Amino acid sequence: MKQFLRKLELPEFVRDSRLTVAVIAIIVLELLSTFFAFFINRIFGVALLLIFVFSLFWVVFGIYILAKNTNNYAANLSYRIKRGEQEAMIKMPLGILLYDESRRIQWVNPYLQLYLGEKDVIGQTIGEVDESLGQLLEDALNAKTSESKVVKWDGHQFEMVVQDSIGVIYLLDITRYADIADKYKAERLAIGQIFIDNYDELSERMHDQELARTSTYLQTTLNDYAKKFRAYLKRIDEDHFLLLTHLHDLEAMEDDKFSVLDKIRLETSRNNTPLTLSVGIAYGGDSLRKIANQAQANLDLALGRGGDQVVLRELGQMARFYGGKSNPMEKRTRVRARMVSQALSELFKDADQVFVQGHQRPDMDSVGSGIGVVKIARLHGVKARFLLDTAHCNYDVDRLVKKMQAASPDLDLFIDPEEANLEATDNSLLVMVDHSKYSITYDQPLYDRLKNRIVVIDHHRRGEEFPENPMLTYVEPYASSASELVTEMVEYQQPADGNRVLTNLEATAMLAGITVDSKEFSLRTGTRTFDAASYLRSIGANSATVSELLKEDINSFLVRTHLVASLQMLRPKMAVMQGPENKVIDPILTAQAADTALDLEGVSASFAITRRAGDTIGISARSMGHINVQVIMEKLGGGGHLSNAATQLKDVSVEEACKRLLAAIDEYLQENS
Repeated sequence: MKQFLRKLELPEFVRDSRLTVAVIAIIVLELLSTFFAFFINRIFGVALLLIFVFSLFWVVFGIYILAKNTNNYAANLSYRIKRGEQEAMIKMPLGILLYDESRRIQWVNPYLQLYLGEKDVIGQTIGEVDESLGQLLEDALNAKTSESKVVKWDGHQFEMVVQDSIGVIYLLDITRYADIADKYKAERLAIGQIFIDNYDELSERMHDQELARTSTYLQTTLNDYAKKFRAYLKRIDEDHFLLLTHLHDLEAMEDDKFSVLDKIRLETSRNNTPLTLSVGIAYGGDSLRKIANQAQANLDLALGRGGDQVVLRELGQMARFYGGKSNPMEKRTRVRARMVSQALSELFKDADQVFVQGHQRPDMDSVGSGIGVVKIARLHGVKARFLLDTAHCNYDVDRLVKKMQAASPDLDLFIDPEEANLEATDNSLLVMVDHSKYSITYDQPLYDRLKNRIVVIDHHRRGEEFPENPMLTYVEPYASSASELVTEMVEYQQPADGNRVLTNLEATAMLAGITVDSKEFSLRTGTRTFDAASYLRSIGANSATVSELLKEDINSFLVRTHLVASLQMLRPKMAVMQGPENKVIDPILTAQAADTALDLEGVSASFAITRRAGDTIGISARSMGHINVQVIMEKLGGGGHLSNAATQLKDVSVEEACKRLLAAIDEYLQENS
């Protein structure tokens, strides 16, 4: 039976042994029934025998027909599958290219040939046929992966798979779907907040008619700008606008460098009513609430950096900055200084002790402002000290410390960082003065310990790196120095016993801080700066002692002079100085060299590059205000003021740092051409 079934070439399911057993069992039963039927009745037995023969014949014939039909069906199906494979290989919208070991084309399907035109490609290398396609293949092979990758070629987007083991490239045209995805991304909503920086101050001294004219000008100019880029603009307050736009229109604004900032600043300046804009814009993400909150945070960042600029950020990404070309105008008021002073006093009363620290390698402004904060805290009966390793500090700070120790041998004003970390508790308060970037704070472990109990007092423009949840923030980039800000707070502190908050020497230290950072009252100096200096003089600050503290020693003078002697005008009106590759130069001397270069005719900005440590190069940047050195330093990971900034680079040489600096300067010049 099995041999018979094999001859019929039956399908596998018919040749199953279980089916064979069932058929044999039925045949045996029929034979037995026929055999016994003959004993009962011969005619009945003959009838059953005929039925058995007919049934057997019909079964064999049925199996034969079934086998024949099944084989025909399988053959037809196999033919259709192979034909379908061939048709798919030739006609389906999937480009296929076969190549050999030398990257020569062996075959392409007709669909891919459509993209190659009428070229005869067989036998040629892929690079010879199409250079860009050859480069895509090389990139895919260098990536050493067989996973699909979206690539752009011949004006289309393809999902590309390369199987180098068999020498085949698959290119699936996904241009249509990519266009849909691009359209979706381009039409995502961006939310912007526009704030007129100094509208309140100007409106106070304007006549009603002049104020109405200025307000109308602002509304018209911003409306025209929004209309130009198909954005929605709504004035929600006298000095506040809401901006809604699609992402592709926002990209057009970004390409335009948000020129409306320059337009309004220049045209209002000509009318003696100088106005500037601060703008915060955010996009990305699925929640409009998060986008709106981020836009407000970006506006706060723009204002904290001095205004007259745009802060643009995609949710979860780094911020991008535009503008910031003007010197910050003095916008803080004595009311704000008084409120901050009172708020600081309340925070001090709730703390068991206060630690004050400046930036790494603290200068006179950092120390002077820190001393002022310590004395305010002590005025309220709180134990407070300034973090300083008195055995390792700059020469001017060292002179100040020695004078204070000589005047008061039991002085308990300074504390070593290690001791501070041992004494700190969960109820202690940390005040950061003269800086807001936690990466450059004087003692990182103490910052990490008290990062939820932080107060920031700074006069530098705020950057992205900022304490996450400060208890109080007083960042005023319009001030000359942190000492100026702290001096104003000291003025609003009234000792209960009638004694002075500061001693003569402490007031002198704060005056020295203002003198250093304002470059002897020549840069970033407003009326409030002179008011603060006048107050310090009135309570005992000595100008002669300031000069004595700031005297430069001979070795430092020689190092600085040698650094200035390396000056080169590598860009128009920009001086660059480079220190020796194998010599570590103090950051203070580097900054002083940059300051000195500004005194030279024809120098609008200066950059001093020196080695700070074995693996660190420091760059100090100064300008007269026409060139925004803060933006240049931010391109290198640093920050600061429009006219006073710096950065540090790791694992580079002085020469490499100079090349990076020049690249950042060129990028800045191109953006502001």
